[in-house]
Parts: sequence; C-alpha cells; structure tokens
Amino acid sequence: MSEKVKSEGKKLEEKLFLKHENASEKGKKFFDEAQGFCEGYKAFLNNKTEREVIDYVIPLLKDSGYVEFELGRKYSPGEKIFYNNRGKSIIMATIGKKCICEGVRIGASHIDSPRLDFKPVPMFEDTEIAYFKTHYYGGIKKYQWPSVPLSLHGIVTLKDGENVKIVIGENDSDPVFCVTDLLPHLAREQMKKPAAEVITGEQLNIVIGSWQFKDDDVSQKVKLNIANIIFEKYGITESDFLSAELCAVPAFKPRDVGFDRSMIGSYGQDDSACAYANIMAEVDAKNPEYTTITILADKEETGSDGPTGLNSMFLMDFIEDLASAYNVELRHVLKNSMCLSCDVNSAYDPSFGENYDRTNCSYLNHGPSISKYGGAGGKYSTNDASAEMVGFVRRIMDESGIIWQTGELGKIDNGGGGTVAMYVSSHNVDTVDLGVPVLSMHSPYEITAKADVYMLYLAIKAFYLYPENR
Repeated sequence: MSEKVKSEGKKLEEKLFLKHENASEKGKKFFDEAQGFCEGYKAFLNNKTEREVIDYVIPLLKDSGYVEFELGRKYSPGEKIFYNNRGKSIIMATIGKKCICEGVRIGASHIDSPRLDFKPVPMFEDTEIAYFKTHYYGGIKKYQWPSVPLSLHGIVTLKDGENVKIVIGENDSDPVFCVTDLLPHLAREQMKKPAAEVITGEQLNIVIGSWQFKDDDVSQKVKLNIANIIFEKYGITESDFLSAELCAVPAFKPRDVGFDRSMIGSYGQDDSACAYANIMAEVDAKNPEYTTITILADKEETGSDGPTGLNSMFLMDFIEDLASAYNVELRHVLKNSMCLSCDVNSAYDPSFGENYDRTNCSYLNHGPSISKYGGAGGKYSTNDASAEMVGFVRRIMDESGIIWQTGELGKIDNGGGGTVAMYVSSHNVDTVDLGVPVLSMHSPYEITAKADVYMLYLAIKAFYLYPENR
C-alpha cells in the first residue's frame, strides 16, 4: 500500500506547531542507558543530608582527578579542582581552554531537602513515652509526616569540639522512629480542620522510646533510659544537643517504580535528581573550551541564606580567587558567564490536573524542563531569563539531540516557588532554570522518570562542552 501523502495543513502543522517528544520514542537502547545511569543515581539518593552528600562527592572527585583549590595558583586547561565550603556546600571546576575573562559555564544545584530538624532542646517525656521535639525545615505538608518510618541523621559537636556523626535507621538492623497520628475512630474533630491544621508543627514530635530506667528516685525514667543509651553509644549528653545539626528524614530506600521500572521513588529527589546529573556532567566534561563551575549549595529550601547558601558570596569569592591568578577582574568574568540553575519542576499530575496549565507544565519522560521564570503571582522573587539565554540553551539541546520541554510550576494564582537562579543572576550572570519534573514534590516519597534524570545529565554536559558563546 502506498504511503499516504501529507496534506498541506499537516505539513504546516509539523512546521509551525510546538511538539514535545516523549523519551520512549528513542527506543530500548536509550532506555537501557537511562537505567544504567540511574543505578548510580539511586546509590547517591542514600545520602540524605547536605553533609552526607559532600562526604560522598569528595572521594568521587579525587578518584576523577580533582585536587583541592589553591589560592593564587594558575591552572592549565583541563585541570580539575574543588573547594569544600564548611562540609555543607562544594564547588568543583574544570579549567577551560579559553581565558577566564571570556566567562565561565555554571551549573548550580542544591543538596538540602525538606525534613524535620531537631529543636535545640529536643528530648522530653510525657506519660512515660520519650520524644524528640522538631522544627520542620522547608515547605512540607505537615499531615504527610506522621506514621512514616523515620531515620535520624546529622552531627553533634561536643564541648571539646569533636563532631559525632549520627545515622540511625537506614540499616535493616537499626531501629526506626516516627511521628504518631490520631486514630480515625477519634478523629472526627481533627478531620474537620483545614489540611494545614490537621497536624500542627508542635505535634511533629518523634517517638524515641518507652522503657523505664529502674530507679525510684528518678522522675523521668524513660527519658533517662534513652539519654543513657545515647550517652553510652555516642558520648552525647543532653546539653550537647545545643550544638547539633540533627534531623529526621524518611527511612525509605530508593526503589524502582512501575512494572516497567521507568521511574524512581525516593525521599529527597528535590534536588538530588539535578545534583547528581550536575556532578556527573562536571566529572565527564573533559577539556572544555570554557571553564566549568559546578555548585552544590545548602539552604535553598529556606531561602539560600547563611554562608553555605547561594544568597551568600561564597561562589563569587571562589570565581574572584580563581580569576585573580590570571589578573582578571571578577565583573569581567561574570558579565560573559552563563548559568544553568538546575532545580526540579512539578510534573503534571492528572489526579490534580485542575492546578496546572496543561500547555505550560512539565510531563514525565519528556526530558528536562526549561523554566524561564519561577516565583509567585506577578513573577515576584524570581529570575526571568532573557530570550537570548533561553534561545542559547534551546540551540545546544537541539543540536545535541536532547529531548526537552518547558514548564511552569502550576497555575499562576495557585502559588509558586523559587530556585537559586535569582541569587546567581543578581551578579550579572545570564541564568535559566533547567530541571527534572517531579511527582509528589516535597513529600516524603517523590517520583521521577529515569529518562528525565539521564537526559538532564546529557543536557548539562552539552552546555559545559558547547564551544561557542551566545
């Protein structure tokens, strides 16, 4: 049978209409590549705090030929360096062939995720049950966190300055912890409340024990028993919690999702999905024309403040220190530089479709999503990328055969969200957001598509290695 001749309208439609591809069209070979890449990603997801990510990344960098940055040293093209900022954020770079005065290629992701941080004085006993008090970190739906198995992560700094690392609840032999919820039989009044009030912040207390210390002279027998267990195992007293960074996170392990194993379910994929893609693109970017700078930053979920967040000067200080060895001014580097703010976006969820503009949202398996702007309402608190910057990224991805899409977080008046883009672009750096679509974002168990994570890696690597400027 002869092939049907396309009508004039069909030809025009193919020429003029925007069409986003589904990664499935790339076939089994691509799917297998994405599967292989994401085995490494699943291992990376077991690092559930920013400190754990840094501890994971530094040996990987050293094995890949990176050395610690030395102030005042002139590096040759192809050399790879890193700068560890307080063990909670890190910068890694590959020196380009071109003078740094012609600009750098920046990829920025964050490595913190919503969680339950401990209060400074966390331990208490009530009706012969011991608890830790928490203060939630970042944007969460509080009602999602009760009745979820939790693990404890972080460090405690003792009086003598020693740091004690804590990870409890990740091994099968470990105990886990949880926040309790009210049984439905007694929850008639609770269920009448708005979702934001069903569970309050002060009710997010973590159960840590119920067995009493045998001593009739003690009033808080369960608390004392738990305090003694903690002291015997870790050398920590109650006063040491004052100088601690401890949190509770879901104890779930990363797992394949779906009969086809095309997705990953895990805590913390915002923004581990982009961070891992960013790391691997940086490591695999050999001999770039322009110097590449990859940042993994802290505190994005709470505003990027503090010395390890991108609202500080640590990135600009690093670039200035690097440029000073070549007698180049920081401002001259920045005006010629470009940045991919690699952060996730919300994936369209048909169960809640009324919250999305279907022509301007992101879909699973359609590749990384370009977000020209974020923010809320009338584009408040956001970077808004220039047409030239978006066009440049489009050109790179199209020439590299990368499937990509565009998307906003959701309908305009439904809310909004931000990334680190505005903190980088405020230093005169052309910046645009590019990231992986996520289902159930900011929940204890987020879902991504493997193809999107892999395609983001390819996109960042292509950006790093692209030989031309705008």
